[in-house]
Amino acid sequence: MRLLADGGPLVVALDATPLLGVPTGVGVFCREAIGALSAAGQLQVEAYAVSWRRRQLLASRVPDGVVTTGRAMPARPLHLAWRHFDFPYIEWFLGRCDVVHGTNFVVPPARRAATVVTVHDLTTVRFPEMCDAPTLGYPSLIRRAVDRGAWVHTPSRYVADEVVAVLGVPRERVRAVHHGTPRPRRGPKYHPSQLPLPGGLPKSTTRYVLAIGTAEPRKDLPSLVSAFDAMASRHPDVALVLAGPEGWGSGALTAAIERSHFRSRIVVTGYVADLDDLLHGAAVLAYPSLYEGFGLPTLEAMAAGVPVVTTTSGALPEVVGNAALLVEPGDPEALAVALERVLTDEDERRALIERGLERASMFTWEACAEGLTSLYYEAAESRR
Repeated sequence: MRLLADGGPLVVALDATPLLGVPTGVGVFCREAIGALSAAGQLQVEAYAVSWRRRQLLASRVPDGVVTTGRAMPARPLHLAWRHFDFPYIEWFLGRCDVVHGTNFVVPPARRAATVVTVHDLTTVRFPEMCDAPTLGYPSLIRRAVDRGAWVHTPSRYVADEVVAVLGVPRERVRAVHHGTPRPRRGPKYHPSQLPLPGGLPKSTTRYVLAIGTAEPRKDLPSLVSAFDAMASRHPDVALVLAGPEGWGSGALTAAIERSHFRSRIVVTGYVADLDDLLHGAAVLAYPSLYEGFGLPTLEAMAAGVPVVTTTSGALPEVVGNAALLVEPGDPEALAVALERVLTDEDERRALIERGLERASMFTWEACAEGLTSLYYEAAESRR
């Protein structure tokens, strides 16, 4: 363990609030990054939650060996205060720490600790019409944190460049550290009736296109439904499975499904706690996002040996490299053509699987922890 000048370890407190709700991509990042940082043994890792009602759940949600700390922190009044003032200081709730990492767009003001804030994407600035009311306050919170001296972590170089260009953050205070992905697990192929779906796949179908993500506008799931409609008549054995929690785009998705001529072959699972079996059984992952700061499901699919069709939006080309088929966002026809290519061309399919496994192996949570640790020490040393 690298020690500070006073002989003690660097104490880093991370916001684990995203672990208290449905663990979407941000929750996965929190869980895996906190676990990898703790396992690396280079820091004293602590976790806190900005929550009043759910705070007692935190100890059961963090990885083994991670200490939970802090007094009760009511989210709404604190976020309101931090948007306008540089208090209350986080040390009032946590005690002494060297670095505070706000893992989801918000980092509290600190009296002495260095601060780091993760900006996962700039949807709120690029596409405010695609956001719900609570998230529209993130840009002002980020700017205020940077004005107080916070460092910015992003999951991709694409978002790092956006933070500099759009938010005006000095480049020397921005660090891109990629997320990791699970190591490849070659699971067995399941009979449709054994999949984690109510009743298995629709009757007469044996393969499925899988989509993973919250039903929000930027995921553009209605375009995927349109693409499926365009190809479904030629592939009667193929179903479409949409896995993910409801969101503020659920109404548009439901309307698209109701318009579909093949809605009987479309399965909406809702939130799925363990995606491994569903991923390993998929014929292809479709990820038609209109804007993405990273795109973790694409790597999760590659690690599972599943070919990927996604878009050229945001950081996705940076993440998938040459290991996926890319189409322009918002183009259902091009999406349908790419999906059919994977479903019908066995040589293309094998090549995508091989390149995908290789690509996914390049992104590890150990490397993420190493990059974050370097950032924490740099931020802490800048405060001395």
